[in-house]
Amino acid sequence: MNLLYSNDRAGQYPKSWYAATATPLEKFAPLKGAQKADVCVIGGGYTGLSTALHLAQAGRDVVLLDAQRVGFGASGRNGGQLGSGQRVEQDSLERMLGADHAAKLWKMGEEAKALVKRLIAEHEIDCHLKPGVAWTGSTDSDVRDLHSYAEHLQQRYSYDQIEILDHDALQDVCPSPDYRGGVLDKGAAHLHPLNFALGLARACAAAGVRIHERSPVHNIDEGTPATVRTDSGHVVADHVVLACNGYLGGLNRKVAGRVMPINNFIAATEPLGARVADVLPRDVAVADSRFVVNYFRLSHDGRLLFGGGESYGYRFPNDIAAKVRKPMTEIFPQLRDVKIDYAWGGTLAITLKRLPYFARVAPNILSASGYSGHGLGTATHAGQLMAQAICGDGDGFDTMAAIPTSAFPGGAAMRTPLLALAMSWYALRDRFGV
Repeated sequence: MNLLYSNDRAGQYPKSWYAATATPLEKFAPLKGAQKADVCVIGGGYTGLSTALHLAQAGRDVVLLDAQRVGFGASGRNGGQLGSGQRVEQDSLERMLGADHAAKLWKMGEEAKALVKRLIAEHEIDCHLKPGVAWTGSTDSDVRDLHSYAEHLQQRYSYDQIEILDHDALQDVCPSPDYRGGVLDKGAAHLHPLNFALGLARACAAAGVRIHERSPVHNIDEGTPATVRTDSGHVVADHVVLACNGYLGGLNRKVAGRVMPINNFIAATEPLGARVADVLPRDVAVADSRFVVNYFRLSHDGRLLFGGGESYGYRFPNDIAAKVRKPMTEIFPQLRDVKIDYAWGGTLAITLKRLPYFARVAPNILSASGYSGHGLGTATHAGQLMAQAICGDGDGFDTMAAIPTSAFPGGAAMRTPLLALAMSWYALRDRFGV
């Protein structure tokens, strides 16, 4: 099944609140005929746009190809949370990789947040950037773990932007009867993800990147140079960057065996008005400690943007709003009667250990993907790191590529049924508070 078209109309953004409120961007023409470039970037999300922008600023001639529209995939549909560190917590990374490698990854996570904030400022991207992401616990054990982790960040990494919240303090942030305590990361942030992607695309075009939308790549002839082929043209390039994430398809078997597309869903309520005080009296984003994470925040026009619900197949459910309403009303039973104005799905990508997969899949072909729900900062940073590697400084890229990433058991054919079993098990644990 081709995920580029299985849930969406060709060349169109989904009917999301993000698309309805984005600053419009004129379509870029499809690739036609032959072109040459120093670098061909495949994929127009955060990874590809950041790669192209940094390469163009370094004087490289860049062609960027996207099968749909820039920001069409997870980059334009996600929860908009710019989190600290990596997707896996630092104490787990220390056990997995050792203290030195974990410390490097923490530093890179901080660089990723700073990079996003700098790009927004430099290119005057209007994406409603606001500080603060709270992590919440639904059980006493979850709360103890969150508090212990906050203390670990304060002591081991001198991170002073995290505040420990007991039950009463958390209720002042998010008065959900489901949550018993948590932490508030004031160094993290949230934003309008599609506007951020479109702002990066504008910056790319201004820097001289040749962007072609509606240009799906069906084959890469490896070599030096490589040839990237679409139905209506091809690009001959010294370097190729795979920035496809959940939409890679069959372009590279090695990456496909380690990076798996999954779906997640978001709903936007009607404007809440005075009811905001009963949901999020402080304008911060929230993510909880469930294995199947619920995440939410307020929009700039006073709606609740709530993400939740898992999908094991590649097709979106017929009633996305109903799928999201179920976890939303578990967290906020007071919103049972609220109207949902928008509901949409998105395809992201995960890895077996929930850490991104960076790889040199050929001497002149780089890939980064599998951000596992932590992509806003990490993907943008990945683009900068790949640009630096192509320009001769591969230290940052190699640090990320040194993270061991296992293939899914059974390869691509068995990824989905195995994940379904695992997710069902963890969903049961969430429901019973285990």
